[in-house]
Amino acid sequence: MGFFFLLVLAYLIGAIPTGVILTKLTGEEDIRTIGSGNIGATNVYRTAGRKMGLLTLAGDCLKGILPLLIALIFGFHGTQLAVVGLFALVGHCYPVYLGFKGGKGVATALGVMLIISPGSVLLVLSLFLVVLGKWRYISLASITCAGVIPYLVLALERSMMIFFVTFCIAALVIYRHKENIDRLLAGAENKFSL
Repeated sequence: MGFFFLLVLAYLIGAIPTGVILTKLTGEEDIRTIGSGNIGATNVYRTAGRKMGLLTLAGDCLKGILPLLIALIFGFHGTQLAVVGLFALVGHCYPVYLGFKGGKGVATALGVMLIISPGSVLLVLSLFLVVLGKWRYISLASITCAGVIPYLVLALERSMMIFFVTFCIAALVIYRHKENIDRLLAGAENKFSL
């Protein structure tokens, strides 16, 4: 399989709108018209329930894992693997199927990182739980972890090129949270509750 074709495939897999599909299949309202309007797991969780939220989280994470597993099968490793992951994330954030209006990318980035650097994910999940437990903002926990994970990848994987691609992944996730950042600064962000 050619690398360019693999990037296109990664984008198209990443662009599958898990939250939209799941909520439509179960007869819920279009997730883009309720709550925050975001297609990701947090909005699905808040508006369609815990089960749908967790299924969306798993599906979005799988969109990051699957293209990288395909890349591994065809012999791609290292930086090329990370670039495939970046394309899957771009697909999630800017899906062709929804007029390029997608999610924030946290779960898809998680799936990508599980393949690129599982050790980094274990460390950053602990940080996520600490931040979420103390302040109860999923967005703050996600942004914090995105800011930290490229440096964990650099420390564990010892590759500047993989660090650079991971930095781009993290930067995109943080950029997609720009409205959340504004609400956090204004004290208007919604807190997470089980």
